[in-house]
Amino acid sequence: MTTTASGSASGTTRAPLDRAYEIGTPMTPVGYYPKHGPLPAVLEVRGQSGAWNTPGRRRQLMLSDGGSVTETLVTVDAPHRFVYELSNFEKLFGRLVSGARAEWEYTAVAGGTRVDWQYTFFARPGAGPVLRAIVSLFWAPYMQRVLPGILAEIDRQASQR
Repeated sequence: MTTTASGSASGTTRAPLDRAYEIGTPMTPVGYYPKHGPLPAVLEVRGQSGAWNTPGRRRQLMLSDGGSVTETLVTVDAPHRFVYELSNFEKLFGRLVSGARAEWEYTAVAGGTRVDWQYTFFARPGAGPVLRAIVSLFWAPYMQRVLPGILAEIDRQASQR
């Protein structure tokens, strides 16, 4: 049985559902994911295989620790949900995880859109306790810090149209 460790964050944007999804889904992680504790910053996106709106699209995130990770879009259900899987982790996470899955859900609410973001990491054999500690102490709180910046950018772009 594979050990998992998960984190989540939720927030609300003033943008209507369709617009929130349209802006939020293709956003680059560069600039929104700074270094935090043992977690490296996302510095660059390389090799994106097309618009981030079709299952099978891939991109490589270059990280501040010299490593990288590959994201592959697996589910697109506009304007409600998109899911991508992460593989080929390098450096610290490469020793701890065999992969990960990120899910973004958009729900219309009064005055805007609720965004729910969940990450699940799949531990390599024997790495479960260390992975759970890192996710609990660093990744889950990090998600809570990152999401407001993403929501603010959605609000900013939505107000320009």
